[in-house]
Amino acid sequence: MKLYSAVVALLFSVFFLVAGNALAGLIVPLRANIAGFPELSIGFLGSAYFAGMLGGTLAAPAIVRRAGHIRAFSAFVAGSAAIVILYPLLMSPAAWLVLRGGLGFAFAGVYGVTESWINSKASNANRGGLYAIYQIVTYAASACGQLLLTLAAPTSYELFSISGILLALAVVPLAMTTVEPPLEPKTVRIRLAWLAHLSPVAAVAAVAVGAANGAVWALGPVYALGLGLSPEAVPWFTTAIILGSAIGVYPAGRLSDHFDRRIVIVVVAGIGALLEAALWRHQGGGNMLVGLGFAVGVTTFALYTLAISHANDRASADELMLISSSMLFLYCIGAILAPALAAAMMRLFGPSSLFAQNALVHLGLAAFTLWRVLIRRASPAATPAVRPQPGAP
Repeated sequence: MKLYSAVVALLFSVFFLVAGNALAGLIVPLRANIAGFPELSIGFLGSAYFAGMLGGTLAAPAIVRRAGHIRAFSAFVAGSAAIVILYPLLMSPAAWLVLRGGLGFAFAGVYGVTESWINSKASNANRGGLYAIYQIVTYAASACGQLLLTLAAPTSYELFSISGILLALAVVPLAMTTVEPPLEPKTVRIRLAWLAHLSPVAAVAAVAVGAANGAVWALGPVYALGLGLSPEAVPWFTTAIILGSAIGVYPAGRLSDHFDRRIVIVVVAGIGALLEAALWRHQGGGNMLVGLGFAVGVTTFALYTLAISHANDRASADELMLISSSMLFLYCIGAILAPALAAAMMRLFGPSSLFAQNALVHLGLAAFTLWRVLIRRASPAATPAVRPQPGAP
């Protein structure tokens, strides 16, 4: 119980934060589609968010070391609230690209603070479960945020205002906490080679999950519209994915606390690829579309929890911010490239090709992880290699 009380204020902040961001994230592609933005521009809006997040991963450790976790968190949240309120005032593709990039930058810092805080309170025996609870809160908040779309028309400014209010409220719980924050990072430069040496599976999984999730968040609403759902019904498809994620992440996380996390990654990614292949072949909307979205959420959206838990198992207390920022950097690489590629494929081959791409991504992740498990077990060296230091190239 003491473990969960140490992160309860953080979880309340995360709920408001993710709800506000989820509402904004759903309004943006829908409003862009209604306003007649080109499909490729809508895809680049998703890429711009993750490009900004990529820059944020580089800057966040330095900001946190300078200001501390709580003050840095407050600054990131205030910036994100201001950006969301600007959306309806600047209705053009170029302006929205800049705003999406700024929001991604702010959320890179937010996620770096929250994830390092969560992992600082966990141990290897409960990390998967505790991180899964954090993810459940984010998924529940995301579902609630997206359902707020039903309160007003997608063309109205009120939804952007609601999003800004939720983001502003996120500052309050964490600002009032008396719980000791994590140790400040000793180094402010992310080290991708160090992370890849520390945990090859986690590094590859971060890229793969970023590619798959980034494409879904950027183009999932467009996919649903293309299969015949009305704009009012689109949130039911995206919310089904999120609710599935909230249900699936805790069992997967707890299972990985008791078994090799890599084996769990293989199973989850493999099943997810099969379900995405079913979405690729599915024609038309209806309950089947929503049900398949739910099943994809149950499986594939647990993968980042498993990957980052696997990486943090091997990290020391002062390296947690470095792990979070490095993993998020790799996640962003995938999320920047995938939406634009998926948008081009959807234009050429139809909306269902979104999930054909994701099925291939998750199948590749399952194959790579299984290969790593097999070569590790076949290695004659039973003792672990020397643990790499984050300052190493």
